[in-house]
This record gives sequence, structure tokens and C-alpha cells, in this order.
Amino acid sequence: MWEELIKVKLIGFDSMGTRGMATVLDVEGLKIFVDPGVSYAPRRYGLPPHPVEEEALQRHLDEIHREAEDSHILVISHYHRDHYMYRRGEEAYYRGKILIVKDPKNNINYSQRVRAYTLLNTMRVADLAKDVKVADNNTYVFEDVNISFSKPLPHGPRHTKLGYIVLTLIEYEGYKVLHASDSQGPIDEEALDFILGSNPDIVIISGPPTYFEGYKMKREDVAKGLSNLRKLVEGVKPGSTVIVDHHLLRDLDYRERIREVVEVGESRNVSILTAAEYMGVEIRQLEAMRRQLWMGMSRNQ
Repeated sequence: MWEELIKVKLIGFDSMGTRGMATVLDVEGLKIFVDPGVSYAPRRYGLPPHPVEEEALQRHLDEIHREAEDSHILVISHYHRDHYMYRRGEEAYYRGKILIVKDPKNNINYSQRVRAYTLLNTMRVADLAKDVKVADNNTYVFEDVNISFSKPLPHGPRHTKLGYIVLTLIEYEGYKVLHASDSQGPIDEEALDFILGSNPDIVIISGPPTYFEGYKMKREDVAKGLSNLRKLVEGVKPGSTVIVDHHLLRDLDYRERIREVVEVGESRNVSILTAAEYMGVEIRQLEAMRRQLWMGMSRNQ
């Protein structure tokens, strides 16, 4: 089974209480860390992070730092701050690593270009790393492990202003793990085609941001993300696992929003899990629960 050859550890996903998709893959001793970052929403419901969220953030940061220390390869799918290490002092964790990054100059929006320059140049990560390679539409081989990347794809819908991401496919001995980062369902058809064309054993993907529906996200885009998530589950091979998390888990009603997707998975022997469920820990939707958390603190004061 692929689980014996490629060990997957998930850290700091939204189902665990912080924003992120930090994924560690240990492939027969070669340690690859995809999107080694975590954050939380500065405001939700007009409220700042609750102390419980602060504690979760620090715990996940500590775990990310520990895992990054002995990783061989760090992958950055894009430069949103919940997907890479950017804080003062974190440059040390890039020292001596092979760094594979979303192209910092091409197919990138302005804000991400500035963040990429800050990371690679101002923080001197390009000098500290053992090597810096461009991910976009490239394939690299390390000790019989293939790491392939999609071309730049939209961060959600095709018309988004949030820039581009790359999807990461790790293959070893015929087994494949696909990290679909902030593809949000995926909403974009080319992202769906890349995922299904890769024939993965496990997909790690951000679900659509249903909590933004009709507000910051068009209803038709959310519907497209849910529809394509269903197509993904219909298209992967039986026995596959689909881990859907991140944006979707900011909605307390996420289970109802993907109820039909889960039913399709059950009918095809495809497991649909959150990151927390995959790791065997309690689901803690802390951002989505922020109002309740603050109300509870007020009652206890």
C-alpha cells in the first residue's frame, strides 16, 4: 500500500484550528514539506483571534519548524502567508534546503511578487537555501521520487485577483500524492483536469470557500467548486482518499455543503476526510467558532 511508502503528515489545516495546508511527505527517508506555513484570520465576524486560536497557531508553528528542520525539500505553491514561512527568524529554516517555489517573476500578481522578492532577497532565503528551483510546469527527480508541478493555475476561479498557484504531484513506485493547494474545489476546469489526469492515490485539496458565497465569492463560483469536487470524487479510482479542508472548513455547515460529495464517495469506495480526521484528531473549526469562543469567554469573566 502507498501509505507504507509515502507517509503523510498534515499540520495546521483549518479543521485543526489554524489556516494552512502544511503537508509533510516522508518518502522512504526523503522528506518533502509542501506549503510549510500557517496563519489565522486577523478579523472574523469583526473579532480578533481568540486566545485559543493564538495557542493553536503557536503550537502549529512550533510543529512546522520542527518538521522543516530535517526536511530535505521545501515546496511553496504560492506566496499567501498561510503557505510559507515569512516571519522574522524563520529564514533559518530554509538554510541548506532544496527550495522549489512558484515562479516569483512570471504569472504572478503584484502582492505575491512583492512577497516572493521579500522572501528570496530581503530575507536572503535564496542565499541560505542549497538550491532554488522554479516549480511551474516542471518535473524534478530526487532518489527515484518524481516531483511534478502543474502550470500556473488560478487561486480559485479563472477571474480571481488573488493570483496563481501550482499543484504538486509526488510519485514513488507508482503511488501518487497530489497537493492541490488553494484550488478551492477545484473551481477551475484545468485544475480538475490536472488532478484527474494524474490518477492520484490521495488528493489533498482546499474546498470552496462556501462561507464567502454571495459576499466575496460569486454563488456560481462556489457552485462550480462543489460541482468539480463531486467530479473529482467521481473520477478518481476506487480506494482513493480525498482530503478536503482549508477554505471549506471555515463554514460551520461544511458537512451539509458536501453531503452529496460524501455520498458519491461512499458509493465508489473513495474516502472523503478532513485533515483532522485523516490525522485522527478532533475537528476544531476555531475560526468559524470565533464568535462562540469570545461569547464563552465573556460569560466566564
